[in-house]
Amino acid sequence: MTLKFSIHYSLHFIAPFFIAFFFYKKNWKKVYLIFIASMLVDLDHLLATPIFEEFRCSINFHPLHSYIAIAFYFLGLFFKKTRILAIALLLHMATDYLDCLL
Repeated sequence: MTLKFSIHYSLHFIAPFFIAFFFYKKNWKKVYLIFIASMLVDLDHLLATPIFEEFRCSINFHPLHSYIAIAFYFLGLFFKKTRILAIALLLHMATDYLDCLL
């Protein structure tokens, strides 16, 4: 297991737990599930050929990882009903961007 792999999946699974637990104590389980469900955004990887390429940067390559999609995720921060999902998707994009740098 590489350091890149450990960082990537820690940010996808462990960081959302801490965000949910410390910032949404009352509903942390529901919030954590929303964070985990936000990983469905990776279904757009199925449109790529090959589906997985280790050194490919997801940001602006896959449709749901595009700059336009990220702008919509950012706009979701301004609406109470979409805020948690927007935070989850933006954390996902930040994690994938960090992966591009490593």
